[in-house]
Amino acid sequence: MITVLILAPILLPAAGSVLYGLLGWRRPTTWLGTACAAGLLAAGIALSIVVSVDGAYTAAGGLLRVDALAAFMLIVIGAIALLATAASPAYLDAELHSGRMSTRAAGRHSLLVQAFLAAMALAVLAANLGVVWVAVEATTIVTAFLVGQGRSRAAVEAAWKYVVICSVGIALALLGLIVLNYASSRTSAPAGLDWVRLAASAPELSPGVTRIAVALLVIGFGTKVGLAPLHAWLPDAHSQAPAPVSALMSGVLLAVAFSAILRIKVIADAALGPGFVRTLLLVMALATLTVATSLLLAQRDYKRMLAYHSMEHMGLLALGTAAGSRLAIAAVLLHVLGHGLAKAVLFLGTGRVLQLTGTRLVAEVRGLAAREPVLAGLLGLGVLALLGFPPFSLFASELGIFRAGYAGGTAWATSIALVLVLVITAALFSHAGHMLLGNPPPGVLAEGPGAATAPARTAAGTTITLAGGLVVCAALGIAAGPLTHLLSLAADILTGTP
Repeated sequence: MITVLILAPILLPAAGSVLYGLLGWRRPTTWLGTACAAGLLAAGIALSIVVSVDGAYTAAGGLLRVDALAAFMLIVIGAIALLATAASPAYLDAELHSGRMSTRAAGRHSLLVQAFLAAMALAVLAANLGVVWVAVEATTIVTAFLVGQGRSRAAVEAAWKYVVICSVGIALALLGLIVLNYASSRTSAPAGLDWVRLAASAPELSPGVTRIAVALLVIGFGTKVGLAPLHAWLPDAHSQAPAPVSALMSGVLLAVAFSAILRIKVIADAALGPGFVRTLLLVMALATLTVATSLLLAQRDYKRMLAYHSMEHMGLLALGTAAGSRLAIAAVLLHVLGHGLAKAVLFLGTGRVLQLTGTRLVAEVRGLAAREPVLAGLLGLGVLALLGFPPFSLFASELGIFRAGYAGGTAWATSIALVLVLVITAALFSHAGHMLLGNPPPGVLAEGPGAATAPARTAAGTTITLAGGLVVCAALGIAAGPLTHLLSLAADILTGTP
């Protein structure tokens, strides 16, 4: 039974992908993706209960392993996937109605989304760093087609930029794995790339070789996270991808890649002490926050604005991980879920704004509250959630990250990060206020490019989905509930606490 539960998060979306390939996008398959995402979330919740009581389990001949961190990441993937796939039918229907997408393209989109979910589930369940690498590379291949789905010049350019930069990063990670495997082969009990055994034998690893391997791995997987210096793909890819895909890439893919860095940090700390990875992550965190701040101030495209804001939050994750305490790691994991929920709501909401207005420019969207008050209200709450206002969970997680930073010997970096976050907050407030408030400008507001008819109202399913994401984000900010024990167990694993 446990083996079935471990395999379910991978097999359910994989089966959904096959069915979309056979049946395409039609009425009977409209909610198939949502059902698969719900099954993935249910499996993640069930596994979290199991590992909280009995500890970690392995499956597939030791290639798959579920512990508290893996179970938590499955909940993150399942929750954001449920939001994205629940909003997809209305989004795709609007695209089909406007002529921007064909039925065949909608079926291909759904097939690739399910394959994307299966690859991410494999990445967090893999017990071998080599399998993690394969799964992360698979997400690049799949999402490249999704980013370029619009087939416009900008979309194709973004897809190629994504592939090229992420391929460089993933090549660095592969080289890091080769070097780490070499270091492991020189120990008394070679562990290969099994991360549990590597962590156990880490004190025997050659410090010099391990430093090279860890640096390559952190920078390599950091590319997929969107951390500087190899971050340039992120704003283009997230802004050009369809709204449900942007929600998944920002809310889940970045976090899945970051979970690989968390696993590597456990090995590195045991082999080298905490100082090496801490310094590396602090440099990358501050560089990422600086880049995000400078580009957000004058940003004109609201989808790129959200993408740069994702970089800010990835920088905060790196900052919290550098602090390294149990409080910091628990706050980092809570931040992963809160950011995923808030960012999914905003990308799905702005996807609807793009359908209504036909423009990505902040300056050309004004008075949205007068046009679509419910949608505008949900977007406003999403912005407040993303900026860390109570009662949303990002308030608690950011507070925990900053507290841990000041208590953990990284006060100087935490102070710089706090100033940059305040500047980003002001910039996002300004841009969001321009879009939501004021009087609507005269002009076209319609589903199709150049159409002069009044737009259809936002579908109830989309409204319910966005509201549901915000409610869960707020509930986690008030009380993490059953997740508290799971977060504590995951923090113990990542800090080496017995």
